[in-house]
Amino acid sequence: MTERRNPNTALADAIAEAGCTYEALAREIRTVAAEAGEELRTSRSAVHSWVTGGAPSGQTRSYIAEALTRRMKRKVTPTEIGLGCAGIGEALGADPLASATDLGRFVMLRRRDFLNSAFATAAVGLPLAYDHEAVACTLRAAERGGSVGAEEVATVAHLTETFRSADDRLGGGHGLTTVTAYLTDTVVPMLEGRFPSEAVRRSAFGAAATLACLVGWKHHDLGREGAAQRYYLLGFQLACESDPAGHGAWMMRALTHQALDLGHPGSCIGLAEEALRRASGKVDRQTEALLLVTRARAYGAGGQGEKAAASLLSAEDAMLAGDDQVPSYAAASGPVSATVASHTAKTLTEMKDHQAAEKHYRAALRGRVPGTYQRVHGLTMVNLGKSVAAQHRHEEAVALWARSLDFMDGVASDRNRKEIRSIRSTAAGYRRRGVPGAEALNQRAAELLRAQA
Repeated sequence: MTERRNPNTALADAIAEAGCTYEALAREIRTVAAEAGEELRTSRSAVHSWVTGGAPSGQTRSYIAEALTRRMKRKVTPTEIGLGCAGIGEALGADPLASATDLGRFVMLRRRDFLNSAFATAAVGLPLAYDHEAVACTLRAAERGGSVGAEEVATVAHLTETFRSADDRLGGGHGLTTVTAYLTDTVVPMLEGRFPSEAVRRSAFGAAATLACLVGWKHHDLGREGAAQRYYLLGFQLACESDPAGHGAWMMRALTHQALDLGHPGSCIGLAEEALRRASGKVDRQTEALLLVTRARAYGAGGQGEKAAASLLSAEDAMLAGDDQVPSYAAASGPVSATVASHTAKTLTEMKDHQAAEKHYRAALRGRVPGTYQRVHGLTMVNLGKSVAAQHRHEEAVALWARSLDFMDGVASDRNRKEIRSIRSTAAGYRRRGVPGAEALNQRAAELLRAQA
């Protein structure tokens, strides 16, 4: 018996909207593929087969979407025409601009299957096998827009910094829709334009990668880990078009930190090592210090204490050895010394050296201006309190947590809420033990949770 296939009505509708015949579309698909360096023999019958439910092979899905994009004068993605999905398997597809369009649509439509998607441990190591050159060919074949100059790129970078500053003060829940729409509707179409030089093209993709990373960070701060991971992977692809050694390594760092924060160290060591390998000698020493301390955290989480300790020392040496200005993508994490101190403390906490961790958490607090890095300041103070509590200085820990709540007031952050709940739980136990200040801390935490509900 012949197996019945379900017609691809989405593809049929798109072809009808484009107003072209199957033969004309097949010819356009062959042209797109040739521009990407692949020779196809797509015919009218092949298009008919896909409309009736057949599945195109290889990169053909992307070529079909690009052919329809050219016909319809708007971005068409494989997902829109029934040839893709929102699953993690599509995370590092052949066309990151199509992925960006789909992700933006999922966010704007508040697609629950996307916003509530789980973090995929299997995707942590995807960048290790990523074929940058093949994707670059696809992207260059899609260049068809107007002229894009350095001024437009500078505007993207400026607005991204504005969005990031607001995020630091107000949390990931503030302005997420606005930032997503800007990336989807303004920045992605810009990347399809014609650039006056390779340097401007690289800077445009770099600016887009930094913005995608910010969107991923905002989802991470809201506890939407699957969505965050998809945007981090998108940022990695865009960064590889700009600077695969430096910026690409930085995005591998972001993916590593997300996995470590969620308690999934598998693949993190390999990813952190590869990030450092590709960036070594190609970035400034300050940025290298940030990659080294990330590797230290991965070693610590993986139970490799000696390697973690050695990597921490290397990170400190690199930080002290250089005073060059870090690239914009690394500057977004704040003062390098404070960031290195914070992640050193987290590594030492993993290694149960709470006294040393306390020292570095205090250094991280001194290195950041609270009014600028309000959310980070509050979370660092929470971690400092945990280190102090682990040394049985419970009254001092209560005072630190009380101060941390001042920084969390008015910040839309799921990570904050989780820490507030943890503080309240600990305070309730302290109250029963008669620790001074525990009752007031418990009440203050309860008030904040009600206010943020």
